[in-house]
Amino acid sequence: MISEEQARAKILSAVAPLPATEVSLGDALDRFAATDLFATIPLPAFDNSAMDGYAVVAKSAGKNAPLKIVGEQPAGISKDLSLSTGEAVRIFTGAPMPTGADAVVMQEETKREGEFVLIEAEKISVGDFVRKAGADLAVGQQILKRGERLRVATLGLLASQGIESVRVGARARVAIVTTGDELAAPGQQLRPGEIFDSNGLMLASLAAKTGVEIPMRRHCPDNFDALCAILRDALHQDAVIVSGGVSVGEHDLVREALREIGAKIDLWRVAVKPGKPFLFGRRDRCLIFGLPGNPVSSFATFMIFLRPALLQMMGAIDLSLRRAKARLIHAITGDETRPHYFRGEFGDGTFTLIGPQESHALFGLARANALLRVKPQARLSAGSEVEVLLID
Repeated sequence: MISEEQARAKILSAVAPLPATEVSLGDALDRFAATDLFATIPLPAFDNSAMDGYAVVAKSAGKNAPLKIVGEQPAGISKDLSLSTGEAVRIFTGAPMPTGADAVVMQEETKREGEFVLIEAEKISVGDFVRKAGADLAVGQQILKRGERLRVATLGLLASQGIESVRVGARARVAIVTTGDELAAPGQQLRPGEIFDSNGLMLASLAAKTGVEIPMRRHCPDNFDALCAILRDALHQDAVIVSGGVSVGEHDLVREALREIGAKIDLWRVAVKPGKPFLFGRRDRCLIFGLPGNPVSSFATFMIFLRPALLQMMGAIDLSLRRAKARLIHAITGDETRPHYFRGEFGDGTFTLIGPQESHALFGLARANALLRVKPQARLSAGSEVEVLLID
């Protein structure tokens, strides 16, 4: 049995990023940039008005000063207008500034009288309500880093540069295989001793939220030959997630089946709670993850080991969950020998344990939005400040 840190390092050292691909911005949301990008157009691209009003020369726009209106500039194509001292141009938000103008007076602080506009503002200063070219973004400034997630606002920024497509890491293709005679598909009639398969949907949802594609999702009973056949099919994907069958019982067939199909098992059993019977292996380019059958163990090991591995495979640089400081509502005692991930609710700066903390307790997990990693033998009193991992 190896430590959690050793297991994560061993897994990540085996994960190579998938080849990059070019996609349109419309298909790039939540993908990971494969290259650095730099601005070629300043933002704003030209001096423009931040308000509807009048473009003026500030020094001639004193209170009650009548300025002659010499034109109108709406947002859109520049009319190449210009003005001098004592003149004004009717202007609208986003419209290019006329040559000679150095300020904009808000419409609400003016009064129009025929061909003149009276300034009612107490004082007009150079630069008032003018958006200067390049004030937000300068040419040559970095707008995207390799490995950065393409968020909604990031796509808007790229579009502002006239960019139509971007190189990103490929989406990992993942097969999910659940195992066990005791599992029945939702909607079936349960027989004595059976339970509904919850891990298949949960793991597929976790994987999808990470950004992968799931072209294969299968269930296999405790049958060695059937399991070997399903695993051979699954090896055509970039990664395989197997739920259950990785412990030490007579019906835990996954390790032997993996050996039968030529896979190499790099690690089995990790010093972490929940999730000790975790497995990682490989066959050619396909990565294989064996997760415990208990749902909380399956969820925790996905977040601890699979999520960073899948993100790295798709080109991400930041592999960690978001963290937050919190104050404990309950006293907590850690496990004697293993780091223990407790499930709970983070809110208003506090962390509250939810439900039993055993590896089968799915109801509490469903209500949790954060994990707290507690070191072996640690004793944390109520009110202690801790750092939690946000899982929502």
